[in-house]
Amino acid sequence: MNNVLELKKIERTYGKGATALRVLRGADLVIRPGEIVALVGPSGSGKSTLLHIAGLLDTPTGGRIVVLGQDVSRLKDSGRTKLRQKAMGFVYQSHLLLSDFNALENVMMPQLIAGVARPTAEKRAMALLERVGLAARAKHRPGELSGGEQQRVAIARALANEPALLLADEPTGNLDPATAEKVFAMLIQLVRETGLAAFIATHNPELAAQMDRQVSVRDGRLVVEG
Repeated sequence: MNNVLELKKIERTYGKGATALRVLRGADLVIRPGEIVALVGPSGSGKSTLLHIAGLLDTPTGGRIVVLGQDVSRLKDSGRTKLRQKAMGFVYQSHLLLSDFNALENVMMPQLIAGVARPTAEKRAMALLERVGLAARAKHRPGELSGGEQQRVAIARALANEPALLLADEPTGNLDPATAEKVFAMLIQLVRETGLAAFIATHNPELAAQMDRQVSVRDGRLVVEG
């Protein structure tokens, strides 16, 4: 079985010449099917940059990205977009839900964009909302939901296209501690049940400790913690 994600000697430099900022200096990482990896470390260390590269949202200056056994380092934008839709789900610190659409429609949206028939998309979206405990709130718009509910909808949306890899950048960072703990526990349980891989950035050491292993960015390279 192929690894879900391989990052090989990833370099990322912003700018040129004397003012160039070298954020990543040969970062290496392998994430296997079913594995949950925590990305820890202080702000400004390069966590978000690494996640964006892993999610094909940013292009490295050097190195290779391999997703499900396919070297995608030189894919054009259209190919990267298709692979993101097919193989990846994203959860951010802010829920980024579409305010004009209700919870059900937000979870349906990635499926409809990927070409799934509307009845099929609606059935799966409703099943996911039920799984995150929000079936009764399916017709509510984001502004009518609490912060924790919004993020649970965002998690359901990230899983809508049955990705192989979930990427999350501080997914509970905007929530109070008690709500964050509940939402994170639900996220981990969903990932475990579906068997997908996950790469999750967090400042919270207690949340990081619940994952299979921890890595951090130090001097532009990935270091295994613990």
